[in-house]
Amino acid sequence: MSTRVKLDTGRPEWALRTRLLSARLDRRTLVVNLALAAVIVVTALVSLGVGDIFVSLPDVLATFYGGASRADTVVVQQWRLTRVLLALLLGFGLAVSGALFQSLTRNPLGSPDVIGFSTGSYTGAIVLIALFHAPTAVISFGALASGLAVAAIVLALSYRGGFRGFRLIVVGIGVSAVLSALNTWIMAKAQLQVAMSAAIWGAGSLNSVAPDALPVAAGGIALFSALALLYGSRIRALELGQNAADALGVRSRNTQVAVTGAGVGLVAIATAVAGPISFIALVAPQIAARLTGRGGWSPIGAGLTGALLLLLGDTVARVAFLPVQLPVGVVTTSLGGLYLIWLLVREARRL
Repeated sequence: MSTRVKLDTGRPEWALRTRLLSARLDRRTLVVNLALAAVIVVTALVSLGVGDIFVSLPDVLATFYGGASRADTVVVQQWRLTRVLLALLLGFGLAVSGALFQSLTRNPLGSPDVIGFSTGSYTGAIVLIALFHAPTAVISFGALASGLAVAAIVLALSYRGGFRGFRLIVVGIGVSAVLSALNTWIMAKAQLQVAMSAAIWGAGSLNSVAPDALPVAAGGIALFSALALLYGSRIRALELGQNAADALGVRSRNTQVAVTGAGVGLVAIATAVAGPISFIALVAPQIAARLTGRGGWSPIGAGLTGALLLLLGDTVARVAFLPVQLPVGVVTTSLGGLYLIWLLVREARRL
């Protein structure tokens, strides 16, 4: 005989009960996520139309059902659609990765940007670009492999009878500093033309991403995001602390390794496709938490927020300074730096 316990969260919820599924949906979270999805659709349509060649919104819509001119169809579907979809995919993946690490470390600074995993992926890619002139497929694999290797090093150095968020962040910052110095040395030793190409790529840019990168990004981000969602209940248990999670039957160490692998995989895919794009992983989960009014693990809200932020950033980078198109990493770093200053001041006032 089992007893069903109803937990009162103090927030309006909808109950979903079927023969196969029983769930409780937080109303505010659902409304916010639906609103974010709607804003993403509108922003994507506007982004498809603006640029050096303007296409009106009705003509953008017409390109998808065959009612537009040949010129508009080429501009929207061949020149801009892949870039918009990549911005959404990579923004979603980076934000989910940030939500994973912030939940794992229980710290708003626990982002792959800060911990050094993004730098690790960049190191593998830059070695293959600058020293071996490797093709795109090899660079993607190298970014993933080096990101996982750096994650293993950071976890090994920060493990002392368990993982502690603050220790993980401090060790990650130190490893990131070493890797940044190594990256600078490699760039200095590389040929000028190769170094310039690597530097442009290293700024984080969607300006020259090939269309064949879209299925790679979609497959990788779907795989690692699904893995993160699969561990959702265990991640929430870990937010209570390792001892509490162990008492609930969660294998903390295995979960932490799997979650780290998923988070690094998401960052590595984004880095391999577009270079290191900073601050989306740091900012998006925090914005999503404030919109929904809920802290902790919230991957869908964080992912949608990250997708919207990267799409907006790339649209600004592409349009604001025409005829020059900036790397999107320049825009995200500028805005993210201001956010990081505000976050540090806010955290310092709590001490």
